Amino acid sequence: MKRILIVDDDTTLRTALTRYLQNQGYLVQEARSGLEGLTLFEQHPPDLVVSDVLMPEMDGLEFCRRLRASRTGQLVPFIFLSSRKEVDDRVQGHQMGADDYLAKPFEPKELVAKIEAQLERSRRVHSEIVRLMQQSVGVGTAGGDRPATQTPLPLTPAEEKVFAEVIQGYTNKQIGERLFVSPRTVQTHLSNILSKLELENRSQLIRYAYERGYRPPESTEE
Repeated sequence: MKRILIVDDDTTLRTALTRYLQNQGYLVQEARSGLEGLTLFEQHPPDLVVSDVLMPEMDGLEFCRRLRASRTGQLVPFIFLSSRKEVDDRVQGHQMGADDYLAKPFEPKELVAKIEAQLERSRRVHSEIVRLMQQSVGVGTAGGDRPATQTPLPLTPAEEKVFAEVIQGYTNKQIGERLFVSPRTVQTHLSNILSKLELENRSQLIRYAYERGYRPPESTEE
């Protein structure tokens, strides 16, 4: 199940959207402000964020800006909801890093269509990054063996497992399911990996891995 984070101070709308999206098969988290949204994002990184613009404590624009400034929030699909319908307002939302913008009032099925489109786009982008990295070094031409001169990574065994999953293009949630740990634990290991290797994000990690010949282990599945 894909995890959606809804950030809106309108309790009625937030509750209605949560129920609707849950009925569509999504796992939904709720926050009343950008500040609360940041906390939930760090605890349980979602697959996509839907946020209002005008909120107390921290508005949606600042919330989006802070997400885009963080390692984990750079590539997460982000959709704004707002009662503001002027072109300048939509432009400002996109300038902050939003991927889409939906004016209130709206039909829930239109939001679902936008969510599905952004999730599919995110999947394609991530898969293409992995494909290009693999192609650039001819992954598989040596049977997946590590070059004899390759420097061992300064990682713990748990971090090595997460590293191998990340460079195959899996999300934190997928890695958690494959390794039987929580997405938060995966994110902790990923943050440690990025820090040790002096990298900024997953895309840089994938490039780092394939440019240096690090490849995921051969699958043992039939």
